[in-house]
Amino acid sequence: MITTSGHLEELRQRLIVSFGAIFLFGALSYVFAEQIARYFMTPLFLASPTLIKLVYTNLTEAFITYLKLSLILGIIFSIPVLLYELWMFTAPGLHANEKKTVLAVVFWATLLFAAGAGFAFFIVLPRVLHFFLGFANPQLTPLPKLSGYLTFVARTSLAFGLAFEIPFLMIAAVKIGWIKRHYFSTKRKYFYPAILVLSFLLAAGDIMAAVLLCLPLFALYESGILIIRLFSKKSADRDVLPDDPTNNA
Repeated sequence: MITTSGHLEELRQRLIVSFGAIFLFGALSYVFAEQIARYFMTPLFLASPTLIKLVYTNLTEAFITYLKLSLILGIIFSIPVLLYELWMFTAPGLHANEKKTVLAVVFWATLLFAAGAGFAFFIVLPRVLHFFLGFANPQLTPLPKLSGYLTFVARTSLAFGLAFEIPFLMIAAVKIGWIKRHYFSTKRKYFYPAILVLSFLLAAGDIMAAVLLCLPLFALYESGILIIRLFSKKSADRDVLPDDPTNNA
């Protein structure tokens, strides 16, 4: 049995590893911050060909913006490490063969996050930018600021990536014991409207972008329910031992 002090020590070690990963990837991102910033500007310039540059109005704005961008990218690139540490922190409550699946779980969770971030950058962001820049007219000229735009892109990608983690978070909540395995299947009438609201907020009010986001989130929610059922079935089959005398009673 793991004592409270041992559990806290494990938590401390995993937090150190997690923050260390964020710092390392954040530092590496800062080295290439200028190149990354230029790449992030591409959707904006494509949405409005008349825009050829961004502006900053404070002497320290560019420096601070690159730091903020590097921090967010550090979190994004650290997702595999963060997921691994989170999952392994629950390992004392898991069976030995379930611990062996941690790499597969982290792989698919990371893939979901990457899919969400890519979905935001390549599909949702162009539509959102086109919507906002559509207010420009001869009397109204858009002058996007460096800090606002880059932070918006990075936060949107991070938010969508986390939103696509729905199946992973559902499975983790059940495995930890916070939620019963039938909870999500019986609460669809509450979670579906919540997904609609979340999609609308993440899409910044663009109805089409919200629809494009909520559909895959619905599918991911149902996938989470299916995976939980599969995990529960395997656990039930494992608990029924062939040589258990009670099974022959």
